[in-house]
Amino acid sequence: MRGVSTLVSKVGRLRSRARLRGAARIASQGWGWPVLPGVGLGADGGCRCPRPDCLIPGVHPHDPKLLAATTDDRMIQWWWSRRPQAPVLVATGGKVCALSLPAEAGARVLDYFDALHVRTGPVIATPTRYVLLVAPYSFPELAELLETQEWVPTSLRYHGPGGFVVLPPSRTASGALRWVRRPASSQRRPWLPAVGDLVEALVAASVAAPDGATLAP
Repeated sequence: MRGVSTLVSKVGRLRSRARLRGAARIASQGWGWPVLPGVGLGADGGCRCPRPDCLIPGVHPHDPKLLAATTDDRMIQWWWSRRPQAPVLVATGGKVCALSLPAEAGARVLDYFDALHVRTGPVIATPTRYVLLVAPYSFPELAELLETQEWVPTSLRYHGPGGFVVLPPSRTASGALRWVRRPASSQRRPWLPAVGDLVEALVAASVAAPDGATLAP
């Protein structure tokens, strides 16, 4: 029985590694999004980076740094052949951006959009948050939109130029990421809504959401 259990565990790890590399290649080759590996988790479940107080364990750039994000398939194959369990990070700004809010508020706002027949793009669920992917925006553009709001809660976060988001099936210290709304195709760049079409509802949903004490993804 121990041999069977070991074999099942090994097969599970191999499948997980294949899914991560596959996710990196779909994002880069199919969707044109620049990716890079995250630092990953150690055997103890903590971050592999040298910071003992890391706020987002495992799911941030370290080596390579964020500026190395690429769509070059040879580079991506090499990265994930060396670090097959590395999380998949997408650099935001040029091809895709995002906004994120606490998970409970995110689920509510998706129901709200559905009721109004407002089209959303891909949505990712982390163990604590919902991440809505949107078309690229600049920070001045975002600032103009937020200035029209009476109050903007800190529980709503922005993943714009110089930022990143983590893609499923990557894992955090708290659990795995999953698609709430998958991209329509792995071979074609997903449609992404304009940030201005969603931000008012996201602000309203975040007002009632608790603000986390850390940057947990």
